[in-house]
Amino acid sequence: MLSVFAYSACAHSVSPRVTTKAPAPGAAAAAISGPTFSKPLSTPDPVPMAGQLRALELMNSGALFRYTPSVLSETALAEEAITEYTGFKYAVGFNSCGSALFIALKCLGVEPTDSVLCNAFSFTAVPSAVHHAMAKPVYVECTDGFVMDAADLEAKITPETKYLMLTHMRGKVADMEAVYAVAKKHNLQVVEDCAHALGIQWEGTQLGRSAKVACFSTQSAKMINSGEGGFLCTNDDEIAARAICCAGCYEGLIAQHVVAPPKAVFDAVKKQTPNYSLRMSDLTACCVRPQIDSLEQRIEEYNERYYRIVGQLADDAAGAKHFHIPPIDSRVRPVCDSLQINLRGLDAAGIDTFLGHCKARGMPVGLFGSVDNARNFRNWQYSPIAVDVDSTEAMIGAAIDVRLPLTFEQEDIDQMGAVLLAALHDTVA
Repeated sequence: MLSVFAYSACAHSVSPRVTTKAPAPGAAAAAISGPTFSKPLSTPDPVPMAGQLRALELMNSGALFRYTPSVLSETALAEEAITEYTGFKYAVGFNSCGSALFIALKCLGVEPTDSVLCNAFSFTAVPSAVHHAMAKPVYVECTDGFVMDAADLEAKITPETKYLMLTHMRGKVADMEAVYAVAKKHNLQVVEDCAHALGIQWEGTQLGRSAKVACFSTQSAKMINSGEGGFLCTNDDEIAARAICCAGCYEGLIAQHVVAPPKAVFDAVKKQTPNYSLRMSDLTACCVRPQIDSLEQRIEEYNERYYRIVGQLADDAAGAKHFHIPPIDSRVRPVCDSLQINLRGLDAAGIDTFLGHCKARGMPVGLFGSVDNARNFRNWQYSPIAVDVDSTEAMIGAAIDVRLPLTFEQEDIDQMGAVLLAALHDTVA
């Protein structure tokens, strides 16, 4: 049997077993001269050994239910850790950030007759959460900085508008002063989709703290990798109580939460709140706490490598001309675990050619506006498609997405920059 879990003693990590292999180079690849790449950009960060051992202990004990009697829940401990890191009063663990977003809307009182303002540039989970709440998304234009356009936000508001779901897609941060000025003027209740924003700060404070509710993701491609998962964070007692009920708490089980609103608040709402059984699994939660401990160090490493590859691309004449990388607002402490580039001066055929050259060199990159991309709003056909977001449509049709896995060496990141530039030179030659 495994020994009692000693958290601080197991803080090192091991490499994951990755079964995905880069495709063997074909005849076309063999004929390519210049830089190529062979590692999958989807490579996730590993789960530290501490999390692996704790998960084994739980499986050995069989204490896997979210409220096992006399067992201190890993999810409850992860919720506490998230509040300590982000500065929120409460955090509620969910099986996904999408579930957390849905419950955030429900806890704010969104009804089927309501509209929710959303970023036109986002991921399908965001309008899906609105759809799940039986409301209607109303899409707001984004700028070429990949963020919500505050002027278009105000233009989309009607006397009936009550809700805004603000997404920080790929960790890009809108002008928060301008957005919240609009929200305050029109008395909007704000949910911040911080799926990509754990660790990002606006003027020294964790992003999301200005919102009524903020939701964070621990999906594999995020800063905390638990496979799938998310947290709903709030400072509001009643919202926290309702979210805990929705996640799967009932009867007197509130006593098993480490961070929770007063029992009287919970008791006042629990019989009027549905139980959706969406709470984060304790096995999932085992992955969370060890990664919070290393978060600041990893953010520093990500940002150093990001600025290095951005400089590499800008130092090339063709790169400076055709690769537009939006500058980061001085009020933002970023978390740059991926790279987004607006392709400038290339028509549709030129963009397709560039993508083909990237793929031929072993480094396929995503185009946000591709016909199958879940970030292309035209693929969200389960609810009304936006028809008045021309700037966003033009942007996603010429914007690429490149992950920068932390498991890669710096030499790999440099090689990725070399491949992007070689593909561009192949295109514009």
